[in-house]
Amino acid sequence: MASISGNKPNFQTTATQNNYLVPFILVTSLFFLWGFAISMLDVLNKHFQETLSLTISQSTWVQIVTYGAYFLMALPAGMFMKKWGYKKGILAGLLLYSGGAFLVYPASEAQSWTFFLISLFILACGLAFLETAANPYATVLGPPESSERRLNLAQSFNGLGVIIGPLVGSMLVFSEHKQSIEEGFKSVQLPYMIVGGAVLLIALMFLRTPMPEIQESASAAEDMGADNTSFGRSLSGLFRHKHFVLGAFAQFLNVGVQGCVWGLFINFVMDAIKVSNIDASRWLSLGMIIFMVGRFAGTFLMRYIKPNILLGIYSLGIVASLLVASQAKGQIAVNALMAFFFFQSITFPTIFSLGVKDLGKYTKLGSSFIIMGIVGGAAFPPIMGAIADSTDIATSLLLPVAMFAYIAWYGFSGSKVSR
Repeated sequence: MASISGNKPNFQTTATQNNYLVPFILVTSLFFLWGFAISMLDVLNKHFQETLSLTISQSTWVQIVTYGAYFLMALPAGMFMKKWGYKKGILAGLLLYSGGAFLVYPASEAQSWTFFLISLFILACGLAFLETAANPYATVLGPPESSERRLNLAQSFNGLGVIIGPLVGSMLVFSEHKQSIEEGFKSVQLPYMIVGGAVLLIALMFLRTPMPEIQESASAAEDMGADNTSFGRSLSGLFRHKHFVLGAFAQFLNVGVQGCVWGLFINFVMDAIKVSNIDASRWLSLGMIIFMVGRFAGTFLMRYIKPNILLGIYSLGIVASLLVASQAKGQIAVNALMAFFFFQSITFPTIFSLGVKDLGKYTKLGSSFIIMGIVGGAAFPPIMGAIADSTDIATSLLLPVAMFAYIAWYGFSGSKVSR
């Protein structure tokens, strides 16, 4: 998913400016790693539909276990790093990531769909740690006045990851001929072994590299609550902010749509213009390029248009593009769906920043809840898959149309901070 931007956490660092470059390069690599992992899911959907004869709704279990892991691990990851620090949190995330990737090998040898999903779940638990840590870390590895620029630079590597993921899938996972179950499982071994090895290497580099010591200020620590009583008071205070509650729901829907459209994109293109799975995955990579272009364009436009208004405009663009894709045929339908990637590019960080705006001491706790909204990527793909199985993929696009109609309303109206 798109990376987080918005209110900067209140951190203090004992590092000098000369210590920032290598740690920042390593932290930036984390953005690439989770972008790659998330976009690979969209290749796996179609791949296992073909090799295991799964229905569309059954194949969306790859989204369920991945995005579900974010929901389950968001708060534990935050509490782990609160106690043990961000460097150890990153190391834990990298070890979970590489461990899950390496487990794909025995899962494939056993030809077990359940074992494979467990491997993905472990990998995604690592992603939850990395995403929780990397965003605040990137903001403090340098002068405060350039924190937004550093975070945007790091986010660009997330975009690079989501472009490369489908390309790797098309080269190493898909095949020109119908694969047997054994061939289908074995074809995913090599890419995940390479990924596991690369992630483990980065973990060793983090272990050996001195990282700036980052400590939360007292007010940020109070945000999570020092004990059960203060945590309960924090929850009560947080949920009095209407724009936060509406924003958390908007993020739940946003990531749900992302899981639906990205996960079933290859199916849609193959059905609309009758191309191979390899060619369809290349269309997906092109969509990710458009996604990255849309992010840069949105960042530029926010100089002149308020973020909430731009979110509303982009959301209406998504509604229009999905409606055209659901009703049109052939190349026109595919082109309309490609426009979705452009308009969806800014939604995650913009909803995040609007949701945590003016939360004060509740900002960190509110951030954790909005991260938990990523579970939408687990909740909605099975529903859309069931609609596609019973009707067709084009008709199933009407579900995300309704979801983004709400997000458009949130941008124009629901995101306003109540005083």
